[in-house]
Amino acid sequence: MDKTLFALSLGFGGLILATRAAEAAQCAPRDQVVAGLATRFAESRRAAGLTADANGRAQVLEIFASEGGSWTLVVTLPDGTACLVASGEAWQEITEELPAKGDPA
Repeated sequence: MDKTLFALSLGFGGLILATRAAEAAQCAPRDQVVAGLATRFAESRRAAGLTADANGRAQVLEIFASEGGSWTLVVTLPDGTACLVASGEAWQEITEELPAKGDPA
């Protein structure tokens, strides 16, 4: 799967879920969220990207994961508030070579 397409779909999914997470009040200042993930689940940041909300405001989408396989998807808003969007188990690091630029594969 093309990494760009995957990242975009993950971003769109995260954007939709971020709204729900904010409604569920699973948000706090980013430093508190990151510290909590580190101490409670031994998770550290493994990936990050930029996305935008429905109004075009930039957001940072991050995946935190542990060596044991737990993972958490976090979206940080421009004001520094971080929202827990999703979490799960069996996180795997996958490294695949990207197709050559212009290759439709």
